[in-house]
Amino acid sequence: MTPTLLELEDELTRLTLAPELGASIVNWTVRSTGQPLLRHSDQHALNTGLPGKLACYPLAPWSNRIAEGGFDCPGGWLALTPNSLTDPLPIHGSAWQQPWQIVSHTCDEIVLQLDSTTPFAYRARQRFHLSEGKLSIGLQVTHLAEHAAWHGLGLHPYFPRTAGTRLQAQARQVWLCDSAKLPTQLTSIPKDWDFSQPRALPETLVDNGFCAWDGHCLIQQPKLGYELECQATGSDYYLLSCPEGLEFFCIEPVSHPVNAHHLPGRPGLRLLEQGQSAELGFSLRYRYANS
Repeated sequence: MTPTLLELEDELTRLTLAPELGASIVNWTVRSTGQPLLRHSDQHALNTGLPGKLACYPLAPWSNRIAEGGFDCPGGWLALTPNSLTDPLPIHGSAWQQPWQIVSHTCDEIVLQLDSTTPFAYRARQRFHLSEGKLSIGLQVTHLAEHAAWHGLGLHPYFPRTAGTRLQAQARQVWLCDSAKLPTQLTSIPKDWDFSQPRALPETLVDNGFCAWDGHCLIQQPKLGYELECQATGSDYYLLSCPEGLEFFCIEPVSHPVNAHHLPGRPGLRLLEQGQSAELGFSLRYRYANS
């Protein structure tokens, strides 16, 4: 069954959303040319019903992997089970795997909401605003359960990758990982992963979390004729995923490192009492650039 699609347009770009598929972005394109600004989702991708095949989806009430089968909360141990066919660990929370409701839809803004009981009661809201080629995404989570729980947030956008794609995203440290893709050591950034100035993406596999990020990100696509100037709020970390041999990469603004629930001090996580909220924002401004 084809999901309901919502659209926003401004003078420069067009945004398509699928509320029923985890409030995912299906496509964001340049109106005049059809150029995808996020990874293009064709009809086959849409028909899979999988947010991971689309352009971007929300991460709540945490991002990425959690080890040890769950985590401790003030109310006791919260047991988790794997929720993805492609990963043996619970990953990316639960908001991306549930249908969201439409709160409002105006000429320049769409607000979507999820009232979830999995793995505990919470409400998530996503606000999409489009104006003059700038896409602004606001993600908020409100804890609804009686007992407090640890929360984290993130967004998982996929970007086109060509041989000329360049990235700038300054950070101070990076987590090295084991074979399960869980962090093992916080270290200084290797030369090949230093994106303090725009540089080409590494040819080798990268799937790591970067720390002490200033929230600014520049994605240059000279072969595709544009660049994206991005800014995150509520996000001191980003995850960079560069799969080998594929025509996309991901830079994910997140509020906490991978497996933060089991790291000393639970960095970046928020312990929310009933009625308390946390927020994360990400804006992406499209600019035409001569190739």
